[in-house]
Amino acid sequence: MKKDVLITIKGIQYQDDEPDTVELTTVGRFYKKDNSYYICYDESEATGFEGSKTTLKVEGEGKVTMLRRGGKNSSQLIIEKGARHQCLYDTEYGSLTLGVSGDRIISRLGDDGGDLNFRYTLDINASMATENEVIISVRECSRS
Repeated sequence: MKKDVLITIKGIQYQDDEPDTVELTTVGRFYKKDNSYYICYDESEATGFEGSKTTLKVEGEGKVTMLRRGGKNSSQLIIEKGARHQCLYDTEYGSLTLGVSGDRIISRLGDDGGDLNFRYTLDINASMATENEVIISVRECSRS
């Protein structure tokens, strides 16, 4: 069953050992299908992806697929612990292929929400670009 949830996202990007942190709180949907949890939300102007919808598919502690559709940018990033995937990232200036290497996935998601933390590195043409960490909290919206 799909639930309305409050989603808090903290993204940390490390470049040259300097952290750049962005935090966002939004409402979205959360549900379980087969053995995977799904976190869905609409992007806003604050994230730079206004008009896009982001869906995260969480397959235990082994794999997170982040799919962004609509708006000016589309992307699919596959973060799999101990694996490197080549993923397409569309921008308003054109498409690029990124290497995505999963370092860590910790999922404490349950049927009522929970927490998700994952780390990955991005590379362009096999040259490391950034290290990234995403911390997500999913809580049921309180009913008034």
